[in-house]
Amino acid sequence: MAEQRDQALDPLNPPYAFSTQQRVYLWLTAFFVACLLIADIVGIKLFRLPFGFSFRLPFMNQPIDAIEHTCGMLTFPVTFLLTDLINEYFGKKGARRVTYIGLTMGIFVFIVMNVAQYMPYLPASYNVDKTSFDAIFGSAKVMYLASLCAYLAGQMADIAIFGFLKRLTMGKSIWLRATGSTVVSQMLDSFVVTLIAFDLGRRLFADPASPPAPFVDIIKIAATGYALKFALAVAITPLIYAGHSVMRRCFGLVPLPAEQR
Repeated sequence: MAEQRDQALDPLNPPYAFSTQQRVYLWLTAFFVACLLIADIVGIKLFRLPFGFSFRLPFMNQPIDAIEHTCGMLTFPVTFLLTDLINEYFGKKGARRVTYIGLTMGIFVFIVMNVAQYMPYLPASYNVDKTSFDAIFGSAKVMYLASLCAYLAGQMADIAIFGFLKRLTMGKSIWLRATGSTVVSQMLDSFVVTLIAFDLGRRLFADPASPPAPFVDIIKIAATGYALKFALAVAITPLIYAGHSVMRRCFGLVPLPAEQR
């Protein structure tokens, strides 16, 4: 007992010193959660980026001439990169743990948002306008919940597909498992978030000011949003290789073998 106490007090052997792997995992998790939460919060705002040209899909009456999606896309693509890095170096259990942490923190933030909305209002000139506050955070609830549901579905699909492709290629072709898992999982993510946010959620929480969107518009928003995610998944492929280089050169970490996942 005395020996254990002396060891715990030894300044050269601190009892709670983190290893390099633990510090890297901690920072990746923190950055992942931050990107997820800010994406869910600002996701209430939609943006429109015109193509400068248009094309038509067989099941649509109107041509697609722009990308229409939420501002959550400002940070959400970063989670693709982080998930793949965590999956590569800490395995599917490590990736799933980060997913559950993100989901738990997302639910916590949702609860705080609701509590803040129902707190007694201070009628002062320097206070934020109550109507504006309620309009922003009130209307964001459905989108927020939709984002969490889509996030969970997409993350679980991404982790499973990433592991499958890594085993299939025997740990080779980083671009294939990173891009392939993101491309497939984000198809599910795009459809789920659009369906819940603009149809199921609005039916469950009926509001005359926000009726459910026509199904053709839901498909259009999901398709154009997925097109953006597809392009981003391909565009960030070089960052996957850059992330591997940083992990190796700065932290001395090596990817887990395919059979040890």
